[in-house]
Amino acid sequence: MTIDLPLIFAALMGVAILAYVVLDGYDLGVGMLMLWDSEREEHDVMIASIGPFWDANETWLVLGVGLLLVAFPVAHGVVLGALYLPVAAMLVGLMARGVAFELRIKAEGWHRELWNWLFSAGSYLASFSQGLMLGRFITGFEPGFLPWGFAALTGVALCGGYMLLGATWLVLRTEGALREKSAVWARWGLAWVALAVALVSIATPLASETVRERWFDFPRTLYLMILPALTLAAGAFTWVSLKKSDTLPFAGAVTIYVLAFAGLAYSLFPYVVMDSLTIWDAAAHPSALNFMLVGTAIVLPFLLGYTFYAYRIFRGKVKGGSPYG
Repeated sequence: MTIDLPLIFAALMGVAILAYVVLDGYDLGVGMLMLWDSEREEHDVMIASIGPFWDANETWLVLGVGLLLVAFPVAHGVVLGALYLPVAAMLVGLMARGVAFELRIKAEGWHRELWNWLFSAGSYLASFSQGLMLGRFITGFEPGFLPWGFAALTGVALCGGYMLLGATWLVLRTEGALREKSAVWARWGLAWVALAVALVSIATPLASETVRERWFDFPRTLYLMILPALTLAAGAFTWVSLKKSDTLPFAGAVTIYVLAFAGLAYSLFPYVVMDSLTIWDAAAHPSALNFMLVGTAIVLPFLLGYTFYAYRIFRGKVKGGSPYG
């Protein structure tokens, strides 16, 4: 049996990107929510809730980009060349978060508030830039006002989605007044996500003929409606569970992301550059893919193991303002 290596690497890259979006998404969301909370003591608890995890979460982004570079070198040049500015903006945002996280610990008075603001601003910049990149990718990097407008809409939508993840994470990890505030933020986040998903779902078929053909091909369309129906059910489940559980709201928010990612993967596959390069067109030589597959098989279990171990060790409610929980 012949192993379809480009398909395997496309799946691995998809898993790495989904893991990054979910894991780094909630800590970016917590960073953005800090601007919505005026209580300084609660800022410390919010930072403490993500302290043991946020830096390691970005490892999944490195893995996803690394797989793109090695497995699909032709697409890597095209994609990162077309997304040079939003990639640079994302890196500036991530660096600002890193600097602010470390320096806010030692700062006092208005200096501490400044670093808190910078941490939040970096979170907004990184999140919007990631959504902008996704929007540009969906439109095949087409020039013009409408493609860029669609990309900006996607950026705003992703900010809302990350804030939903962040709010449900705070419901899971905090207690008392901050937990109740987070439940309110989560409901606003759900409303934001519902509106954004509706707008993006309407705009995406208009922005891409390929996506339009995929989703409006009867009778296949009838089966595809299962995904939107399940997404609505997950949203309703998340809303209801905010009153009954600390764990289930975050699980519901993650489910929304997984379903949205599944719909996006269906819309875009098998392209790594929309309507231009498929995964087979852009794939590296089989010898390089075989070598990379061995390396990935060695590295991935360590990454999964460390992630599981860290979340197990630092599970439970945050009891203080230490940046490491």
